[in-house]
Amino acid sequence: MTDPVFPAALKNVRPLRGANVIAVASGKGGVGKTWFSITLSHALTKAGMNTLLFDGDLGLANVDIQLGFSPKNDLGAVINGEVTLAKAAQHFPDTGFDIIAGRSGSGTLAQLPSQRLSGLRNDLLELARSYDRVVMDMGAGVDRTVRTLSGPAGTTLVVTTDEPTSLTDAYAFIKLTHATNPSADLRIVVNMAQSVKDGERTYGTILKACQNFLKYKPALAGIIRRDLKVRDAIRNQTPLLTRSPACDAARDVEAIVQRLLAGSK
Repeated sequence: MTDPVFPAALKNVRPLRGANVIAVASGKGGVGKTWFSITLSHALTKAGMNTLLFDGDLGLANVDIQLGFSPKNDLGAVINGEVTLAKAAQHFPDTGFDIIAGRSGSGTLAQLPSQRLSGLRNDLLELARSYDRVVMDMGAGVDRTVRTLSGPAGTTLVVTTDEPTSLTDAYAFIKLTHATNPSADLRIVVNMAQSVKDGERTYGTILKACQNFLKYKPALAGIIRRDLKVRDAIRNQTPLLTRSPACDAARDVEAIVQRLLAGSK
């Protein structure tokens, strides 16, 4: 793998700020956020984007587990000063994108001092200049870690389902993020929808709450239909776009990518 700090064509270095960074967040766990982050990264790569997937769920990281991937280095090594963030980025040949893995089950990473957390964010923004897109799989909720790492993202995709608690927590995430940064590009991803129509109803519910109480209209990034192929792919630690590329959920994520890329032109 070519060290991502030194891309082949330096003339194509991207801006420092996170215009090309996509944060994937949620108000609560269990909505398929990590699976979506992996599949989104894979779809971006298939669309021709040089992509990095950053596992920002400090303390409960599981990107490597879902992919059956054993990283040589992870964020723990970065934070301990053993390697740079760039050296922790490892190529995953099964998908074509690079991964910076977290350290599963290490709660200490979620308790980083603010200065070190800000330094990690700045290092990631610098590294993002070497990629077309960087996808950050954030932890659930709106704690300090999530706010610090996702703050500069060009786009934040908020994943929700039709469950009342998921909708309530997604609304809480949008409320706090919008209050902190009114110019933030927040978009809704409805996951595990029974149908497109049901997904539209779920989006309508959260949109109405945002309009009524926040005077804000987050866009719909897309609807992902419930698909048994997703569970099958996760159980087999295989990317969905590799194992079942023609299934409904795969096509739905690829449609989200096409809309994201079209909007960035």
